Amino acid sequence: MTASDPVALAALHAQAFAAPWSAREFADLLSQPGVLAIQEPDGFILIRVVLDEAEILTLAVIPTARRLGLGRRLVEEGAVVATQAGAARLFLEVAEDNTPARALYDRAGFRQIGRRKAYYTQADGSRTDAVVMSRDLCVDQANVPLP
Repeated sequence: MTASDPVALAALHAQAFAAPWSAREFADLLSQPGVLAIQEPDGFILIRVVLDEAEILTLAVIPTARRLGLGRRLVEEGAVVATQAGAARLFLEVAEDNTPARALYDRAGFRQIGRRKAYYTQADGSRTDAVVMSRDLCVDQANVPLP
């Protein structure tokens, strides 16, 4: 895990999303207990751990680095960090129409457990559902999460 700069996270997020979070929003999140970031030059994952559960708050990979394994690596590193922080289960929400992200999470062992109606607002003002997914963080003898 690396020390995370809210300005750098916001810049990466802006390259990855049409409605990016601000540096202030990242600073506020990073100041909260249990919020962890893993940052690389072309992307990052932000996770919140509360007791024995963790949630992926956001995963951002810049467009030029997509489909090269960075997203999967960040998810797996996030799972390890969450496990080390005491989490037994990892949750996330993803837009139902975000096919590449849903495929990434499926390959990483997440399964759909619910849906949040009209959770995300699109650039044109329309709303789309969020798919709620989870993954158990079972660990092997080396304390490494298994898919």
